[in-house]
This record gives sequence, structure tokens and C-alpha cells, in this order.
Amino acid sequence: MAAERRAEVLSAMDVGRALTRVSHEVVERNSGVSTLVLVGMQRGGVWIAEHIARSIAGFEGHVDVPVGSIDVSMYRDDIALRPVVPAAVTDSPVDITGKTVVLVDDVLFTGRTVRAALDALLDHGRPRAVQLAVLVDRGHRELPIRPDFVGKNIPTHVSDEVDASLQGVFVLSAIADIDGGKRVAS
Repeated sequence: MAAERRAEVLSAMDVGRALTRVSHEVVERNSGVSTLVLVGMQRGGVWIAEHIARSIAGFEGHVDVPVGSIDVSMYRDDIALRPVVPAAVTDSPVDITGKTVVLVDDVLFTGRTVRAALDALLDHGRPRAVQLAVLVDRGHRELPIRPDFVGKNIPTHVSDEVDASLQGVFVLSAIADIDGGKRVAS
């Protein structure tokens, strides 16, 4: 018999602090925001990109960093394995050609969604550079993708699920009932 365990690994306050730190790191690494564009990956990365833009505006003197979104559904390499369900529209508020684009996602796992996002992004222009910001890096990479900015590294089991929002980050783990009712994380 299997059950699920839901564990909070970051509180709402922890998420806010992590995203504020990531915002400062983005500005510091890029020596400002003059050529910066934030692009949130649908769905989980959009709210984070918007949060980072608001945070930057707060400490950089109300500078408006353009924020867009990108849907990678049609660029995935597993289209034959599962149905394609477009998440939402792609929205690019500015031409990204020559800009530094920070791709933003909630959770980095295998790297396949980021690979798809890079393909989708290049259909909309040729950025000068692309950087990756994630709230959670949970490991288990299948592709050589590494984030530039990480809110929190959280080791997980490959079968775990990670749920990230402004209310916190939770790990859902399957629990197996093994030998005489002793519960062990699978």
C-alpha cells in the first residue's frame, strides 16, 4: 500500500527571500538592467519572472524590466510519448534580439523543458545571451543544463513531485508500506 507525504521545504517567507536574493544576483551579474528581459516559462516560471521584475523595480529605482512568457509545448522532445497541451500563449513584450534574456522557471529537474524553451526562444529572435533562473533545482539532470541563479537546491528522489508557489515549496513523496507496516520513503 502506498501513501503520499507532503513536506514543506520552503515557507512563503523563504520563497520571498530566495527570489529577492535571485533578483539582486541577476542585476549584479548583468551590471544593471538596461538590456535585460525576463521570460517566464509557462506556467510555473511566469509568476516568478513577474516577482523578480517587481523586486528589481523596488531596489533599482522603479526601473521597468520587460517580462514575457513562453509556452514550450510544441518544442518538447516527448510529444510522441504524451499529449500536447499548450499551457498558455507566448508573449514577448520587446524584441529579444541583442538582449540578455533570463529564462525563468519554478523547478529545474531533467533539463528537457529548458532545452525546449531555448528552441522556442530562438524562434523569437537572437539574444546576446541567455541565462537561467530557477526557484528550485532538484537535480536529476538528463541534459547538460545548469542554472545561473538558484533560489534553493533541494535534493529529491526521482519519483518525488515538487510544488512551488508564493505560498511555499512542497515535496510530495510516495511512501511505501513495507514489512509489517513500517513506512519507508520510496
